[in-house]
Amino acid sequence: MLGGTLGYMFGGPLGALLGAALGRNFDRGIKLTGEQDAFGIGQQERVQAAFFTATFSVMGHVAKADGSITPDEIAATESIMARMQLNQQQRKAAIQLFNEGKKTGFPLDDILKQFKRECQRRRNLLQMFLEIQIATAMADGVLHRAERHIIFLIGTELGFNHADIEHLFSLGNTHAAHGHTGPSLAQAYEILGVKPEATDAVVKKAYRRLMSQHHPDKLIAKGLPEEMIRIATEKTQQIKAAWEQVRDSRQ
Repeated sequence: MLGGTLGYMFGGPLGALLGAALGRNFDRGIKLTGEQDAFGIGQQERVQAAFFTATFSVMGHVAKADGSITPDEIAATESIMARMQLNQQQRKAAIQLFNEGKKTGFPLDDILKQFKRECQRRRNLLQMFLEIQIATAMADGVLHRAERHIIFLIGTELGFNHADIEHLFSLGNTHAAHGHTGPSLAQAYEILGVKPEATDAVVKKAYRRLMSQHHPDKLIAKGLPEEMIRIATEKTQQIKAAWEQVRDSRQ
């Protein structure tokens, strides 16, 4: 019905949201072709569907956290859709999920709990999800207290500690600041999450860890929808540019 990204349906709040986006009711997990879903939780297509559903619905909830949705936040959502190259049906479902997330009574806790279960502790996927939510919150250039609060709630529910979330915020700030011009040396250290006085070995280890976390092929193997590969690729390019800036300055 919606191609590879939404290959499988499932129950719970994520299934209810996706069913609403498709204009249909699903009482139990079924394959969109009508066959029974014989795969367990964590099967790749199922994880892809969970990621798609959670991403756009929670984006709507985050955008509405400060009481209103700005044109910049709408533009950020549309930008992610464009970078994913969604087809018409997928785009329609994504918009409907975004609108579901804006509604009063959106079951954020239930959505996050099921999403975490579906991902089966795939931390790289959870981090990519959180980075997208942070980008949504920061899209209008102003991080409101309510938006910051809800991002920390999301991050904590997904298993990230305070320092992890702060680092992801710094990544978001740095990316917005340097855009396509490349990071400054100070920003490069922030992206890598190390201090300027760190040894070469520590810097290289941080770089390799970040590249491993954001590597598109690894993320897709873990269940990232293939349509999001461009977003993952942009992250690795950002990390590589930071590494090269630090490496060159040390030489």
